[in-house]
Amino acid sequence: MPLNLACKPAVLCTFLCLTVSIFSVVKAEDPYRFFDWNVTYGFIYPLGVRQQGILINGQFPGPDIHSVTNDNLIINVYNSLDEPFLLSWNGIQQRRNSYEDGVFGTTCPIPPGKNFTYILQVKDQIGSFYYFPSLGFHKAAGGFGGIRILSRPRIPVPFDDPAGDYTILIGDWYMSNHTKLKAILDSGRKLPFPNGILINGRGRNGYSLTVEQGKTYRLRISNVGLQNTLNFRIQNHKMKLVEVEGTHTLQTTYSSLDVHVGQSYSVLFTADQPGQDYYIVVTSRFTAPVVLNTTGILHYSNSAGPVSGPFPGGPTTQIDWSLNQARSIRTNLTASGPRPNPQGSYHYGMINTTRTIIVANSAGQVNGKQRYGVNSVSFVAPDTPMKLADYFKIQGVFKENSISDRPYGGGLYLDTSVLTLPYRAFVEIVFQNNEDIVQSWHLDGYSFFVVGMDGGQWTTASRNQYNLRDGVSRCTIQVYPKAWTAIYIPLDNVGMWNLRTEFWARQYLGQQFYLRVYTDSTSLRDEYPIPKNALLCGRASGRHTRPL
Repeated sequence: MPLNLACKPAVLCTFLCLTVSIFSVVKAEDPYRFFDWNVTYGFIYPLGVRQQGILINGQFPGPDIHSVTNDNLIINVYNSLDEPFLLSWNGIQQRRNSYEDGVFGTTCPIPPGKNFTYILQVKDQIGSFYYFPSLGFHKAAGGFGGIRILSRPRIPVPFDDPAGDYTILIGDWYMSNHTKLKAILDSGRKLPFPNGILINGRGRNGYSLTVEQGKTYRLRISNVGLQNTLNFRIQNHKMKLVEVEGTHTLQTTYSSLDVHVGQSYSVLFTADQPGQDYYIVVTSRFTAPVVLNTTGILHYSNSAGPVSGPFPGGPTTQIDWSLNQARSIRTNLTASGPRPNPQGSYHYGMINTTRTIIVANSAGQVNGKQRYGVNSVSFVAPDTPMKLADYFKIQGVFKENSISDRPYGGGLYLDTSVLTLPYRAFVEIVFQNNEDIVQSWHLDGYSFFVVGMDGGQWTTASRNQYNLRDGVSRCTIQVYPKAWTAIYIPLDNVGMWNLRTEFWARQYLGQQFYLRVYTDSTSLRDEYPIPKNALLCGRASGRHTRPL
């Protein structure tokens, strides 16, 4: 995508200098793609009511990022809001470079009226992801968009090129301004139920996709909402799952697909029905008696008429249905991933784990206000990003291992929770959900192998039912009510990495912590130095990185 350099001369010099300097950090032979984004407020009407949204270059949702494995993405973000702003990149692993992750634990916010240039490399990745604003409750106002990483031309893909490739961003939505929602949470109250569901930023029948009869299309579906699992389906059409968050999957066919908050899926569908219009349907799961719904239009180019009648029904409260579908999502062991070797060549099930971590979510009151936590700790952000404090050796910002590696049953308390783990460890994490709602967990910096999920309490005997052969590798996973999910992770990416719920109000009120993957090595093979253009804030203000 061409870079627009016409708008802000003051930014231009820094940006061009930075572009020249990055060759010392990333491989010069890999292609570069440049993006120039201006983040503003603007009026939007997704549910028919005017509200303030966050726009990127005037767009809601924001522009897609199209890239190829190993591309370098140079994204200059100018913050025209009246408050600090950050973008994070859900699923982009930021290999050896957590400074660019775009969450407060790693990256200082972009001040109002200022810019920051992210320097990302989609190293050894393919697949479907998205970006979003990570501070406060900005995510409830927009600022999100799709990311696609295509395979390099000589790497085989396990399906033919589709006739079209489309980003589908779905999510629950509030008609209230994000500042009002944040104020509700800050006052210690819970948010009301969302007002509706959007498809690519539009309400009922606002989104339309035109197809040609007989052709096959790819949809990259991401749930960018705030809390609810959503079921996606197309009237009278089957969907073949082909990729999940960077992993080619067994090509299983579904009539509908549960997409938990924060997750991304790629499906193929063929326009093989009579020429007319059909409903694209998205409904909320596990929210009965109230079920949110919205529709879009699949329009055949030779359509003989519009949609009519009720849209097709789908699952609502059936947990077993969703659990069985989740278990059916497995890795295609013979397909290539970002490299030509088969995805099944890494035998994760034959590696002994070095540590087990049990993560239990909980809700409660702290100082008379609603909070959420992990292993009894409700996360509070310090005045300085922990990654910068670690780099500059600033004392008092956080304590290592300030969260236990398993629940101990105590009441909630506030702390800046960081768990230190050694580089190259092979870790088992068990998510134990003792609450009555579906949880969705995301880990920055990594993909992990989903080895098991079931109802009840996890015990060591639960390992007998693990899938140690073709569990899907992904970065966001659900945990059903009163149930557990287990994952394996090779800790091969040094840095400070956010492990969080994707239920955004709970994340904002403390259900998150950071994994500090640490090594004594100072080699560039293990971790890049702090970026030359890194913003410095809090107790890191006034310190220096390296000269440009």
